[in-house]
Amino acid sequence: MLAQVIVDIVHENVAHTFTYRVPEHLRVEIGQRVEVPFGRLRKEGVVVGLTDHCELPPEKLRDVIGTLEDYPAVLPCLLTLARRMAEDAHCPLAETLRLMLPAEMRGGRVRVKEQPVARLNVAPERAQDAIEAQGRSQKRKTLLRLLADGEAHPVAELKLLVREPMEALRQLEQAGLVRLEQEEVLRRPAGNAPEEAAADPPLTSAQEEALSVMLPEAAAGRGKFLLHGVTGSGKTEVFIRLVQDTLRRGRAAMILVPEIALTPQMVSWFRGRFGAVAAVMHSRLSAGERFDEWRRIRRGEARVVIGARSAVFAPCEGLGLIVVDEEHESTYLSDRHPRYDARDVAAWRCEGEGATLLLASATPSILSFARARRGDYVLLEMPERVMRRPMPQVDVVDMRREIENGNRSMFSGLLTARLKECMARNEQAMLLMNRRGYHSFVSCRACGHVMKCPNCDVSMTCHVSGGDQQLHCHYCGHAAPVPTQCPECGSRYIRFFGAGTQKVEDELRRLFPGTGIVRMDVDTTSGKDGHGKLLDEFRSGRARILVGTQMIAKGLDFPNVTLVGVVAADMTLNLPDYRARERTFQLLTQVAGRAGRGEKPGQVVIQTYRPEDPLILTAAAQDYRAFFQQEFDRRRRGLYPPFTIMARLLVEAPRERDAQERAEALYRGCVTLLDSHPLWRKRTLLMRLDRPPVTMLRGRYRWHVLFKLLVHAETEPLVAALTALAREEAPGAEVYFEYNPTTMM
Repeated sequence: MLAQVIVDIVHENVAHTFTYRVPEHLRVEIGQRVEVPFGRLRKEGVVVGLTDHCELPPEKLRDVIGTLEDYPAVLPCLLTLARRMAEDAHCPLAETLRLMLPAEMRGGRVRVKEQPVARLNVAPERAQDAIEAQGRSQKRKTLLRLLADGEAHPVAELKLLVREPMEALRQLEQAGLVRLEQEEVLRRPAGNAPEEAAADPPLTSAQEEALSVMLPEAAAGRGKFLLHGVTGSGKTEVFIRLVQDTLRRGRAAMILVPEIALTPQMVSWFRGRFGAVAAVMHSRLSAGERFDEWRRIRRGEARVVIGARSAVFAPCEGLGLIVVDEEHESTYLSDRHPRYDARDVAAWRCEGEGATLLLASATPSILSFARARRGDYVLLEMPERVMRRPMPQVDVVDMRREIENGNRSMFSGLLTARLKECMARNEQAMLLMNRRGYHSFVSCRACGHVMKCPNCDVSMTCHVSGGDQQLHCHYCGHAAPVPTQCPECGSRYIRFFGAGTQKVEDELRRLFPGTGIVRMDVDTTSGKDGHGKLLDEFRSGRARILVGTQMIAKGLDFPNVTLVGVVAADMTLNLPDYRARERTFQLLTQVAGRAGRGEKPGQVVIQTYRPEDPLILTAAAQDYRAFFQQEFDRRRRGLYPPFTIMARLLVEAPRERDAQERAEALYRGCVTLLDSHPLWRKRTLLMRLDRPPVTMLRGRYRWHVLFKLLVHAETEPLVAALTALAREEAPGAEVYFEYNPTTMM
């Protein structure tokens, strides 16, 4: 038997299978991880094929050293997926195979956790005789009574009941009465989530209608749906009923969420309905937790997977359903190589495994809604909230008038008044400020110099901690003290501008002393279970006001929240990105939807300097269709996706000259490419060599070659050629091909 192995090395020179002989004592399957000799080294690899024939002479073949697990770690469906992704991204198969496994499995960086346990080694009916035979040893008698149920008892638990039991346990083991052994113990995340199944609530007519369309298709192992339901319409209950049906048919289900902040709440809901059959996967788990959850899924013990983007690669056998919640979120796109869109991967898995795909959002992406109108997805709509609860009342405040009236505070008079009323009624409020830190930037009033990060071409944000002020870069993490004089002109006229979540929190503490306030941003949620702890504090009522960035804007459900305030609605509106308006609308609509989800009606205050903007008006009216038509028409006029493809060859290098020279060489290569293919040139609307808006990031200089391409079959080979161009060796620089990238910055 010969094994064809992909060795775990990401390099074009070894991007093919290597053939090894399988020793007779080894049993090897496709998808199994093995250790093999590679040159003078030992390397890990994945078996991707088995054969009994090879053109190499026998003396050239080397033996597989051993298997790393006694089961295939990569399922056949995931091996197929890895091949498809490698072909799509034009990268080595070894690179996409890494996505299919917990990173810590490579190199043996995580192990199965074991604990010593003790169990009775005689028949339970003989336990009493054994107890009486212990004479005056009360410790041995107590231990035998505890073990008389025949179950395995962890020694750590026995220590809580019997002082220093090990010596007595060893004596009992020597007497043949007790057996000591090592037993696997699973590291379980979200341990405080409910484990007992809860009852199903009654369905609304809209929920029943949506399910009546989806369930027959799901039973047939097919169907792609887009569920457009307003905030609070009960989309999660639809997910749960679909999962119930999937489990009844003996298949597995997967729920993807865009933010780690949403995972604890979703896990709590699903464990409350399905018990321990639900597993969770995201990057904030410890290495051991992630490994053990992966193994529970692989062994079929967990049939429902809930997680962020990377959970789409979970080893579910018999997959029947994938739900992508808040499908409009850009976090589903991975910006690390190999780049992928989890929504596309979910669609590929569903196609390959006979599963149903459900995309869901109150504010679907322009691309997804356009596809649904074209017929690629079945569009289902839920236009009303559960129990016919009213949508929140939205007020738009013109901050220009506030300044004219002498209000220099970051809070308008209306928002301040509404906050006071909310606190007086013992209700809760949420405030969105989509920028963390205390001040947005620090500048010299004399010469206008802005304090920038030395590693990135961006202004640094002022943070306050324990009374100390420091400048932080939100891209690379560089920190520096606030200068006392300008490094450019020497002036001491250093001033602070703008605001972030820290300043909002500070102002709220001044306005409402003694009121519990929680701030949620990257700075406060960086620790393990950081999101869950803060959300628990707010959910319990110990905190009355929740301040945060966009992570609080979607999916969260707090029945006592009756007020939502958007402190600066214009913040993302003018970014140099064609999706800036779409993302702003989604953010405003989603955060407004957090208000009034319980019995009490909700209110929303949106503060803006552009109250007349059609985007602000449609967001205030919660009118997605009106916004979609506006944005769809704007993109048609400007020839932006979905009418075209935006792409770029992005170059990064430690030296600016290297980045520029590589970008210029790429541009010349692209010109030659288009000159030799007239049809490709015909489909290329734009090709430009330029510097990105952020010219340096994490100490690396950046240039790019921008493309705007027509959506056409002839464009596909051009995209493949550009991807291949990006993979060519570039000494001193790295080149990435980005297809409809998440940001053009």
